Amino acid sequence: MGEGVSTNYLQQPSGTMDGHMDPSQNIFFKIDDFKVGKTMVIYLPSKDLSAFPHLLSREEANSIPFSSTQLTQLIEFFSFSKDSRQAKAMEYTLRQCELEPPKGEIRFCATSLESMLDFACSVFGLDAHLKVLTTTFLKKPTVFLQNYTILGVPKQIPTRRIIACHTLPYPYAVFYCHSQKSTETRLFQVSLGAENGDRVQASAACHMDTSQWDPDHVSFRLLKIKPGSSPVCHFFPPDNLVWVPLPA
Repeated sequence: MGEGVSTNYLQQPSGTMDGHMDPSQNIFFKIDDFKVGKTMVIYLPSKDLSAFPHLLSREEANSIPFSSTQLTQLIEFFSFSKDSRQAKAMEYTLRQCELEPPKGEIRFCATSLESMLDFACSVFGLDAHLKVLTTTFLKKPTVFLQNYTILGVPKQIPTRRIIACHTLPYPYAVFYCHSQKSTETRLFQVSLGAENGDRVQASAACHMDTSQWDPDHVSFRLLKIKPGSSPVCHFFPPDNLVWVPLPA
């Protein structure tokens, strides 16, 4: 892991270009710290899914190429200049979506709700009943990086496998969705209270086996652990979707 998808919690780079730590990396924690009364510094931006472009229909999405080989035509199609920030973001997203998945993981870039559902059904089975979880604020925060305290006992969602979908920058909604094939992932929902009074209903995941992860993964440095030595847990930002199958 660790190809550098900065909007992907499992593939964040180690810092910013000037060498300073990226504040958005303050989402990782150890499973032993996941208990009532624990306070930790967490980065939770106010941008939720309502701030992003909407998902296209499958018909609309399929009518527009989605390939880095056609980047020039796509930049012209969306009326961007080739050196613009938007064009660079498009190239970034297309290339991330074309990377080979790490060992033990499957991934898919969804450009429509239908394609996202198809991917979820390919992972959980055609007969699975699905539920989507997110992180939500009771009111939008004014401070993104601050101390949060765990207010209640974390509620574990009964599943061993999840699909996490993260937004990528593009003229229309693109979600980078991925799932671990065989290793156990524990999913939780928990109430958090911020030092400024903000309240959050957060979704969090704990990856129980990290032995196959890139040794340079940012979480190991932040948590001062090594691959496979301990589970890695993290909170989901508000613009992420987490798909789980409902119990049969």
